Amino acid sequence: MDTLLIINLIVAVVFFACYSYQLYFLAVPFTKQQAPHKPEVLHRFGILICARNEQAVIADLIRSIRQQTYDQSLLTIFVMADNCTDQTAEIARQEGAVVYVRFNQEKVGKGYALEQLLINIHEDYPADTFDGFFVFDADNVLDRHFIEEMNRSFTDGYEVITSYRNSKNYGDNWISAGYALWFLRESRYLNNSRMLTGTSCAISGTGFLVSRQVLESTGGWKFHLLTEDIEFSIYQVLQGRKIGFCPDAVLYDEQPTTWRQSWRQRLRWARGFLQVFWKYGLGLAKGATKGSFSCYDMSMTIMPAFVLTVGIIIAYLVTGVIAAAEGLPLLPNLLYMFQSILGMYVTLFVIGMFTTITEWDQIHTSAPKKILYAFTFPLFMLTYIPISLVALFAKVKWKPIEHHRAEQHVLETAAGRIPK
Repeated sequence: MDTLLIINLIVAVVFFACYSYQLYFLAVPFTKQQAPHKPEVLHRFGILICARNEQAVIADLIRSIRQQTYDQSLLTIFVMADNCTDQTAEIARQEGAVVYVRFNQEKVGKGYALEQLLINIHEDYPADTFDGFFVFDADNVLDRHFIEEMNRSFTDGYEVITSYRNSKNYGDNWISAGYALWFLRESRYLNNSRMLTGTSCAISGTGFLVSRQVLESTGGWKFHLLTEDIEFSIYQVLQGRKIGFCPDAVLYDEQPTTWRQSWRQRLRWARGFLQVFWKYGLGLAKGATKGSFSCYDMSMTIMPAFVLTVGIIIAYLVTGVIAAAEGLPLLPNLLYMFQSILGMYVTLFVIGMFTTITEWDQIHTSAPKKILYAFTFPLFMLTYIPISLVALFAKVKWKPIEHHRAEQHVLETAAGRIPK
């Protein structure tokens, strides 16, 4: 069993070598301040929403856009009703959005819907109508200052900007809280720290702004892997572009609450990360060797944790089989596995509790639930182990996630009627 001890030590050393910089990132928001904004210039924006059977939530998003402090005459809301069989298109039209309809059962997914929406806008509007485009999911709700704050970062010169991602339903259960706590950590201690240290951030699915010039340079939206958001981010990094982060632009979205939906979504993410690595891994490696920290950071985002996690599980399985075949006791093997998992749990707990404490006022649930879900957060993250294993072999397709409602207190918070 000395082999397992060596494996544990090697994995621990490699993990530390790969991710020690993220420990530094935890301190960055307390040691560095955001640079002052340049004098604000107002821009005209198109707002892109791709929605598939989102009649329960689409109106809340559009209304939160209409409640923005930003000049409404400079905003045009576009909705792509994508393979809808409900009243999404009708409700969006009633709320004042420009609605397009798409039916395509072969090219399925947000990336394809977004691509077609931009094509339709290009056909119907002059090329210079909009300075940039926001991208939202239908279940989002925006803080009333969201666009105003994002425009300030846009004025500063960032051509791609992501936002602070909060949750509408943190307190539903341990699954929704697991997602939400990860996104809070990603916002404050990854993207915020990246921004403060002058390296590139990464968009996270929704709540981002991209300039017209960037989309023109890519020929529209050409990103169709299972994780089109990270594919887009890495493409921009490889082009030498820095993605910005706006900490004062707050977005709320709805997280899955059932194990079935969570498994399906995160299996798609895990498989998508593999796709991105296969397509862009060599380019990232070349960039990192040339001194690009952003390339190194993106490499760490999409691969090592996955490889090391799968590798150590396979090592345990192989040594277990060998031990059984040779009649050796399995208890040492199980103890080493328990020690490894316990180490992962403790590390994730520290990250989750640190985020919970520092982002306490941004978490919309009761104090007991905030504390409880800091303890369940590591369990949520450890479920990525079986998901990662399955992702190696499963044939994964894009499937929509059901959204049901917005919590009233979150709608009121976003509208500025109660303190955040």
